Amino acid sequence: MNILLVEDQQRLAHALAAILEDEGYHVDAVGDGRSGLEYALSAQKTGTPYDAVVLDVMLPLMDGFEVARELRRAGGNSPVIMLTARDTLHDKITGLDAGADDYLTKPFQPAELLARLRAITRRSGTVHVEGITFGNTTLDLQSADLRVGGGAGAAGAGGGAGDTSTSAAGADGSGRDTQTSVHLSQREFELCQLLMTHPGQTFTKATILARVWGLDTGADENSVEAYISFLRKKLAYLGSNLSIITARGMGYRLEVADDSDAR
Repeated sequence: MNILLVEDQQRLAHALAAILEDEGYHVDAVGDGRSGLEYALSAQKTGTPYDAVVLDVMLPLMDGFEVARELRRAGGNSPVIMLTARDTLHDKITGLDAGADDYLTKPFQPAELLARLRAITRRSGTVHVEGITFGNTTLDLQSADLRVGGGAGAAGAGGGAGDTSTSAAGADGSGRDTQTSVHLSQREFELCQLLMTHPGQTFTKATILARVWGLDTGADENSVEAYISFLRKKLAYLGSNLSIITARGMGYRLEVADDSDAR
């Protein structure tokens, strides 16, 4: 899937491009509105329009509102998400009237941008996977339920590390209840999605903070350690064969556990 990113803040543009590429998107990034419009129109003319355009409002040479207007006037139909630090109702209406499909206010969490991209590309006809499976464990991307085996977990109430949604008595043959599904809090869900999307890849605490808490977060590495612990407990509670491995001095990675893995 091809994404056009139009953002003049280099640090943010590089971070967003890396996040999108990690999710499997191909990204063309440009730093001014005129170049953004040229890229979008060129792709449209060749019959390969971008699957989505992530468009900042405050841009040199041509602002995002004008880029969106000119793109629509020329028949461009790529879905557009506008990024802006301005959150007034007037600005949002201006963006939507200019032809944007969605509007995201800075600062935002990368997970929210990815969710918005999935939403607008679904509306434009692209089909996306609704869950991620690794080992014996599946993360439902719609309900934020984490489950083991084939059981369908009903969406539970959001919250802390012990929330559960469904159970099956004696599923392991022991005569005791075994949990088949738990509902994840928003942070747990984003952390689990990151690890399950990139099994075996080690993420530093700093990277996890940026990806899960956002680029401008006030959280610290203790938050990462706490949510790693929450997620480990839920995996263990389910009887998952997944293990979050601590690579000392490096970070964390997700693997299918063997008996020698230390959690």
